[in-house]
Amino acid sequence: MSGALLGLLLGAGCLLVLAGCPVRRSPSLAARVVPHLEPARRPRSQELLRAVGTAVGARLGSGRAVAERLAVLDPTGEATGEATGEATEDLAGYRARQVLWSCAGTAAALAVVTVAGANPVAVAAAMVVGAIAGALVRDELLARRVRRRRGEVVADLPAVVELLALSVAAGENVGAALERVAAGSGPLCAGLRGALGRVRTGTPLLDALSDLAGRWQVAPFSRFVDGIAVAVEAGSPLAEVLRAQAADARDAEHRRLVETGGRQEVRMMVPVVFGVLPVTVLFAVYPGLVQMQLGN
Repeated sequence: MSGALLGLLLGAGCLLVLAGCPVRRSPSLAARVVPHLEPARRPRSQELLRAVGTAVGARLGSGRAVAERLAVLDPTGEATGEATGEATEDLAGYRARQVLWSCAGTAAALAVVTVAGANPVAVAAAMVVGAIAGALVRDELLARRVRRRRGEVVADLPAVVELLALSVAAGENVGAALERVAAGSGPLCAGLRGALGRVRTGTPLLDALSDLAGRWQVAPFSRFVDGIAVAVEAGSPLAEVLRAQAADARDAEHRRLVETGGRQEVRMMVPVVFGVLPVTVLFAVYPGLVQMQLGN
């Protein structure tokens, strides 16, 4: 009886081993499909380096992002900067200057660690950090120029729209009114002159203005172009639309100035609280402390 039981257990075990053999076992559907859907897992070191590289690349800006920023600074394609008072550059020139800034940052970091007498590992790390810092500083300078240019466009928009509304109300068409308004100075008028130049070469007016709005990416100017397009296509009174847009632009500029004044007011409190107030308290309290010490 015991022999039969042992033989049964041995047979069952052999069957289980044979059933679980990889040669006979076919992979399941999930095992066949999942490796093709999920990316191959990388070591943690490679994942960390990839994340750092992605973050640095996004901060430095891709070629397309840098080209869009440079287009804001020179939307008309005038490389001389005649209308804006400053020189413009293309993508290759910007990358060359960014490399020079990286070299300058590397040299500065190398000089600092050399004076400090650090070890070779610290020197190599400082050189890498200096190169990245130089490139980031150059990118930040470009971003500030872009923000300043967009602020100038927003500040000039109310006056330009009002002059355009007066010209249209006087009987001129949109093209002639834009020609008259674009004769002024400033980045907004320079951009309008560039758009009108494209119109003379055969580009429709609305397409040229829409392309200019897409390059600048300034919300008030985009609304201004959309309003002109709607008024022209729907046959609405363009002068009334422009007057309404001028009022909206002035209200937006007023809100922006109020917000800027509020932020500057908070910044002005920092030297008052941490500089002027402690000195005032010191001058008020110190004589009394000296008198008390002399009295003792």
